[in-house]
Amino acid sequence: MLELSFRDNPLRWIISRGSSQNVVATLPAAGEHRQDLVLIGHLDTQRTPLVFSTQRWVDTYKAFTTVAFVLFAAQVLLYLLGILTQWDWTWPATGVSAIGAVLLMALCIQADRTPFTVGANDNATAVGLVLTLAQRLKDEPLQHTRVWLVCTGCEEVQHYGAQDFFQRHRAELRQPVTIALEMLGCTGPAWLTQEGIVVPFYADRQLVVLAEELAAQHPEWRAYATKITGGNTEMADALRLGIPAITLTGMTPDGNAPYWHQVGDTYDKIDPEVLARAFAFTSAFICALDGRE
Repeated sequence: MLELSFRDNPLRWIISRGSSQNVVATLPAAGEHRQDLVLIGHLDTQRTPLVFSTQRWVDTYKAFTTVAFVLFAAQVLLYLLGILTQWDWTWPATGVSAIGAVLLMALCIQADRTPFTVGANDNATAVGLVLTLAQRLKDEPLQHTRVWLVCTGCEEVQHYGAQDFFQRHRAELRQPVTIALEMLGCTGPAWLTQEGIVVPFYADRQLVVLAEELAAQHPEWRAYATKITGGNTEMADALRLGIPAITLTGMTPDGNAPYWHQVGDTYDKIDPEVLARAFAFTSAFICALDGRE
């Protein structure tokens, strides 16, 4: 539960580690500095496991992770019950949980033996958008907002890059807002209202209202709301620290992610028109944040 809610825990003290890296830059406000805006797009890619190979497999995996969690929780309760009551049946009853554990372990082993995806949609599109916005905001600075341009490493491993960024710089941020960018090249743009694996995170309500207003004002962008089940973005890292946050993404209205962790996530799948709409929507969102009281 601690790991799924992005909190320190004993597992992190004992598992093996590797090196990663964030790339961070700032653009000052042209006038009075009233707030900070953190734009995040992650740099790393993911492996291509069986459970992400088709949408049916993804749906099955999402359901299985929930079932496995319930089974593991039930196992703990059954063991405690067996200790207190000495009922013999509690031991064989936990065999169902053991089957779930073996299946989950097999899926993890299979995933660790697959190649990495090229990551064109997830998440070169978001990194490209951060860089494009950096050039635009350098040429046309915001009046009251300092912008943090953050390309994180290690996002696919529970967002350790984003966690590191906020740990280092949280004290420097003035009235911060975070916009996470994710998979913006195939469909959308959209904004997430909810995400999470077992532990839910909800986008800041005021930011959701702003997204709704912009979408209504500009129907040509075809922007809409969606949500993730069985996954997280860096929105969760900001929300956990009390920072208003939202994710702008390219997921479908029913929550499907094109080419998510698949070998087919290559540059020929990227739609320039979708990228243009994502850029327009994100740019307007940023300007609206700068202009509000």
